[in-house]
Amino acid sequence: MRITRILCFLVAFITASGFYSLYNYLNEDLEKQTFQATEEAMVDTAHLLTALVECQLDGNQIEMSNLDEALKQADTHKFKASIFKHNKEHVGTHAYITDKKGIVIFDSHTPERVGKDLSEFNDVFLALQDKYAVRSSRNDEDDAASSILYVAVPIKNREGEIIGVLSAYKAQKDVLHFIEARRRWIIFSLFLIGIGIGVFIIAVFIWLFRPLGKLTAYANAISRGERPTFPKIGQGREVNTLGKALRDMRESLEGRRYTENYTRMLTHELKSPLAAIKGAAELLNEDMPREQREKFLANICRQADRSTNLIDGLLRLSQLEAQQELSKPTTINLSEITNEVCDEYEARTSAKSLTIARHIPENLTISGDSNMLATAVANLIENAIRFSPEGGTITISLLEESNKTKILVRDQGPGIPDFAKERVFEHFYSLPCEETKQKGTGLGLSFVLEVAKLHNGAASLENSASGGAIATITLPH
Repeated sequence: MRITRILCFLVAFITASGFYSLYNYLNEDLEKQTFQATEEAMVDTAHLLTALVECQLDGNQIEMSNLDEALKQADTHKFKASIFKHNKEHVGTHAYITDKKGIVIFDSHTPERVGKDLSEFNDVFLALQDKYAVRSSRNDEDDAASSILYVAVPIKNREGEIIGVLSAYKAQKDVLHFIEARRRWIIFSLFLIGIGIGVFIIAVFIWLFRPLGKLTAYANAISRGERPTFPKIGQGREVNTLGKALRDMRESLEGRRYTENYTRMLTHELKSPLAAIKGAAELLNEDMPREQREKFLANICRQADRSTNLIDGLLRLSQLEAQQELSKPTTINLSEITNEVCDEYEARTSAKSLTIARHIPENLTISGDSNMLATAVANLIENAIRFSPEGGTITISLLEESNKTKILVRDQGPGIPDFAKERVFEHFYSLPCEETKQKGTGLGLSFVLEVAKLHNGAASLENSASGGAIATITLPH
């Protein structure tokens, strides 16, 4: 998943960089376009005001009374103009006039400027040369919002001579409201696009990478020797194709390895009974007393039975281990199943003077396979009978703990020696019974463990503090 994290980081970094670059571009372009639009309107305003002044010229004498009166009258206007959600309530455009030397002779908004020489300021300087004249200056050098935009137009007499300059000016903060509103709109739009991209990426990761993570966990569980159920990976065709290929590969590899392991184990386990049968058969060719011949015949039958039980048990276990999951789990009455198994073993326990003590609540139900669980309980009881002393008690209990159900089978035998505690669930591993000195097939507890795993549960065998051993099957509800 390291590549996935790196990919996530790269996608996030590239997306963030792209959004940052786009925001900077749009923000800069927004300011330029807004100020360009303002400047264009100011050019028209400056020419209109200049035309008004030129209509009142008396030779080379600039008359400003009408302009002064018009601008003052405009300042008295009370209005509310809603422009792109910004309420404008006063006139923000003003004007000043200089003579042909650049000395201010009139200012509609800042009268204290009258008499000052502005000939070196860009708007007046260029307008006196009959060039396009514009400048932007700050009232406070440390405050960008204090900028004022000036657009100047030369005032000409009837002969076309420049006799002065009219500069229309406007505070740029009057248009900052529109810039901020558009900037917020840009940020909000980019935010929505970012959320859309994020949702899309998350959806892709859920649709593709999350199933891949599940398949990786599934493969890792297999490599650890576990038998996990195939995960739910959604409807994506690609991941389902990969999942099917992985599952087919698992079944193929497990089948091959399973055959090799079981062939080797079965060959090893059958060597002993076959050798005993062969030895007894060879001795039967010799003359011997009837009693001794019957003893060898009984040994042959016993070893043949052992071989048959071994093969039968191995077949049942192999069928169980071939299953990846329960095919058709149903709701079963575990209490009823356990009681039925106990009833079946009454004759066996009576022959050994054993007592089965039952602690089985009524109608305890779980979801599972009734035949598998019945066989698992039978194997535990069979194991308890083998190791229980004559006249002992086997205790069968069903317990409910939070969201789990436990099947417990306790005997009063010698318990498990320390050297065998880690191997009791291994295939073909069996301890000899103290009374008969004979071993079982070593497949009963392996069968129990596989049944528990198929039910998403667990199995354990441990010594009891009061003596004997306790076998436990833990099953989820």
